[in-house]
Amino acid sequence: RLEMRHFGVKVCVIEPGYFKTMITNVDNLEKNFYTSWQKLPEEIKTTYGEGYLKQFVAMLKLLQRTYNSDLSLVTNCMEHALTSLHPRSRYSAGWDAKLLYLPLSYLPSALSDAL
Repeated sequence: RLEMRHFGVKVCVIEPGYFKTMITNVDNLEKNFYTSWQKLPEEIKTTYGEGYLKQFVAMLKLLQRTYNSDLSLVTNCMEHALTSLHPRSRYSAGWDAKLLYLPLSYLPSALSDAL
């Protein structure tokens, strides 16, 4: 963003939380993860263990319940950034981005890692 300012280009960062899209669809992700898992060398599979993959997929399924389905929150940020006379430098779309990820980014790394 700052590098482009030198060239007269205003860059706005849009940081959405999790939304229900094909990219975040857990069924698709799970299928892709297991396909990738099958292609891994045995050494890596042994190092991580299949339990790691199963726990990760289970966590995604749990988190999927909190995904927002109102994509207009993101497109409204995009519209404001593109049409405003004085757009903001950063936009956060979704309750999780505003109440969880944004405040988390201000915490010391050790604390945010623990959370």
